[in-house]
Amino acid sequence: MKDWYEKSFGEDYLLVYKHRDIEGAAREVKTMISWLDLPPGAQVLDLCCGTGRHSLALVDAGYRVTGVDLSDVLLREARRLDTKERVDWRQADMRELPLEGGFDAVVNLFTSFGYFREDGEQLKVLREIRRMLKPGGWFIIDFMNSPYVRRHLVPSSEREEEGQRIVEKRRIEGDFVIKDISISDMHGTKGTREYHERVKLYTRGRLEEMLREVGLMTDEVYGGYNEEVDYDEGRSQRMIFVGRRLQEEKA
Repeated sequence: MKDWYEKSFGEDYLLVYKHRDIEGAAREVKTMISWLDLPPGAQVLDLCCGTGRHSLALVDAGYRVTGVDLSDVLLREARRLDTKERVDWRQADMRELPLEGGFDAVVNLFTSFGYFREDGEQLKVLREIRRMLKPGGWFIIDFMNSPYVRRHLVPSSEREEEGQRIVEKRRIEGDFVIKDISISDMHGTKGTREYHERVKLYTRGRLEEMLREVGLMTDEVYGGYNEEVDYDEGRSQRMIFVGRRLQEEKA
């Protein structure tokens, strides 16, 4: 049986999330750069890069970028956008990366974390992030602000895109937020497609604890990429961890 993340990131994902634009990614990368102390030409890993919006913006900012994602559909779109072949695109599971590491920074953006049922599987991702980084290298993990999600969850929404009706229903079950997506062709030619997304609702304290467990130190937690970047548990929609891999202990 395939898990939800092996099914959901296909052609329909491009339709459901088409509102995420390249200009927005460029603005977000500009903010990220202000948080990181990276030299020109630094090596950056975009882990769970999707269609590569942020990878390409990081290249434009002067960095050498590797983009990794599990979805062949999203990587195909990333390669199409990367007309000058400036990014090293790789297909892989984020728990087991076919890379040797040595990156100056690893970024994991827009809640591309918490996909698995067990904390042990999420810890595998964090250990891979640490392994990818040089000692002292930077990481950014951009996660949803779980307390905000619990208080402000929109149970359902409906919209139309390119002749398709998209219905999204959301609920919280225990420590998980779950979204059921139904896409139906308004012209009746494609039928109805159903998808399911499930992400664990980690608190700030629990995520910081997990990061420390694998040897990653949090320097700052931000609440967004705009003016109100300071994290506020009650108001912030995002919970963006910025920190570094701990230096190796001296023998």
